[in-house]
Amino acid sequence: MSVMNVRRLIPSTALAGAVALGVVSLSACAGTSDAADKGSGGKLDVVASFYPMQYLAEQIGGGHVAVNTLTKPGVEPHDLELKPKQIGELGEADVILYLKGIQPAVDEAIAQAGVKNTVDAAGLTTLEEHGTEVGHDHEGEEAGHDHGSEAGADPHVWLDPVKYAEVAKGVGSTLEKADPAHAADYKKNTDALVKKLGDLDTEFETGLKNTATKTFITTHSAFGYLAERYGLEQEGITGIDPESEPSPARIKELQDIAAKDKVSTVFFETLASDKTAKTLAGDTGLKTDVLDPLEGITDKSKGDDYIEVMQSNLAALKKALGAK
Repeated sequence: MSVMNVRRLIPSTALAGAVALGVVSLSACAGTSDAADKGSGGKLDVVASFYPMQYLAEQIGGGHVAVNTLTKPGVEPHDLELKPKQIGELGEADVILYLKGIQPAVDEAIAQAGVKNTVDAAGLTTLEEHGTEVGHDHEGEEAGHDHGSEAGADPHVWLDPVKYAEVAKGVGSTLEKADPAHAADYKKNTDALVKKLGDLDTEFETGLKNTATKTFITTHSAFGYLAERYGLEQEGITGIDPESEPSPARIKELQDIAAKDKVSTVFFETLASDKTAKTLAGDTGLKTDVLDPLEGITDKSKGDDYIEVMQSNLAALKKALGAK
């Protein structure tokens, strides 16, 4: 959803009032670094933009933080509409974690909230360009939106365990500074999470080392970092959002790619319709399966948290690519 649409939803006076309230609330707690004086029940109030940021906050913050997520389970992050109350609450947060470029409405609101401890995950690792020329538009988004915090940049860094670990370290440092009294615990939790992500990286590297093909087809081109990390080739469906059907030209191209590279499967995701994948699979004689971009956890997710769903993604890739 465009920033302009968000502005139409929220009267300027309400927005100004909400932000002003947030600034006043933040000022009221300024100068205190003891978590006992902060937030909900003495905990650090952390606002996360969507699930990948929520997971980091919960894993690293542990019992010292109260995490509120702007994107509730089952909501496609790109389609999120913020209410005036949510914008006001942003200003009251002790820490805000987000990833610029995924949710324009959130980016705008966070910029106006003025919270000191605001962390853009895109600035904690190096962004790259891949997958931006293929079908990455989402229903309701403006044409040409690139999902990046800079032109052409791919923000889906959390799908690469190595880059996600880099982000985790930055989040850990932020929590340590925001709440020095519990810095040792945040450091310990960060180290534990980085180790888990390192183990996950090893699982992917080992599991995808020897496969019959290196090419996979997906309706959502979110897996560029993952593909690059493990020597795979992502093929997205051109010029469509998750609810659309592929063009005849792209179907023909993907048919050729599938035959040439021994592709067996078209992947779709849990928070969007599988219509596109099934249409393409039906026209090309391929199977369908889920490759979850982990933008949110629901009852349909193949796992209860980031690690479990990523392991399910690995199993799906190994099956589709003919891992040996």
